[in-house]
Amino acid sequence: MKQPPVPLLVEGRRADGRAPDQMRDVRISVGVISNADGSAMVSYGNTTAVAAVYGPREMHPRHLSLPDKAVMRVRYHMAPFSTKDERKNPAPSRREIEISKVLREALEPAIFLEQFPRSRIDVFVEIVQADGSTRVASLTAASLALADAGVPMRDLVIGVSVGLVNGVVVLDLNGLEDNYGEGDMPVGYMPNLGRITLLQLDGAWSRDRFAEAVKLAVKGAEYVYGKAREALKAKYFEIAEEVAK
Repeated sequence: MKQPPVPLLVEGRRADGRAPDQMRDVRISVGVISNADGSAMVSYGNTTAVAAVYGPREMHPRHLSLPDKAVMRVRYHMAPFSTKDERKNPAPSRREIEISKVLREALEPAIFLEQFPRSRIDVFVEIVQADGSTRVASLTAASLALADAGVPMRDLVIGVSVGLVNGVVVLDLNGLEDNYGEGDMPVGYMPNLGRITLLQLDGAWSRDRFAEAVKLAVKGAEYVYGKAREALKAKYFEIAEEVAK
């Protein structure tokens, strides 16, 4: 196993000073891109994802449409300047293609796709700064962008990551923990419905550690959900005030 440049856990505190069950600073804004139907920007610490949604709109070419529901297409991409790696290729990598598929499958259970047959919904997610947990920050941003676009949804899908660091289950992995920790578990959760739409697992987990991690993921998702609701309310209160003028 690679050795981290600094200790990941000392006397119950992580390298960035957080407790094991503590999220980084969560910042959420919606309606950040004026020419999209819906958009959102989500930051977990130094990781920032921007999502834009276009649609529902007519599918082109038409032979790719489905007669009973909309087709959702998701593109996840890391900007070349998002990492310290100056050689980041702007072309989609295999990892980005895989995460795009994962995000689509995590979002689809939350959306009433059957209300828009022969249509498409396009979701674009750009990582503008990466410091761990990029796929779960992207999931939250995409979900909020869909809500901002007025797409009918059963619930928001909130993404959080849980990991193993020195045998301790921790919430919201930063880049250091992502690279040097013993395990990683991205989770997508619909808080109102109590349903998990994404669960991936990397590393060796005992049954007890796994159960502890799921509980911690739910706790983190509910915290982020509160922030997401506040961001949506703030935008629509602002719209209401403008209309009332």
